[in-house]
Amino acid sequence: MNDRHPHVQLLDRIIAAAEAGDPTDLAEIYAPDGVIWHNHDGVEQTVEENARVLTGIAKRVTDRRYTDRRIQLFDGGVVQQHVLRGTNVRSGEPVELHACVVVTVNEDGRIARLDEYIDSAEAARFSG
Repeated sequence: MNDRHPHVQLLDRIIAAAEAGDPTDLAEIYAPDGVIWHNHDGVEQTVEENARVLTGIAKRVTDRRYTDRRIQLFDGGVVQQHVLRGTNVRSGEPVELHACVVVTVNEDGRIARLDEYIDSAEAARFSG
């Protein structure tokens, strides 16, 4: 039995999907009208658009793993700081991306909104 808070379990599932490069579970994690926003471009994405981004990252970065997770719960959501690490497929160099996500969970226990704050210079190494 998993005794982790349900909000943390949602984050665990997102991480599992990202590490596997398989966005299949995202439709069950997010509310049907869920929104994902990124600070580096100010764009709001649908879950489907975000799933395509996840698949694209999986093609460019191997050995993806989330480390240094720090989690804080709040009423109606959760904040997580982490470092996404991996290997750039083109260069073979290790890459890392420091990030923070602020997640709002709806009454149905699904993610209504995820705001992601990343280091844009580090993010550029994931695509180059």
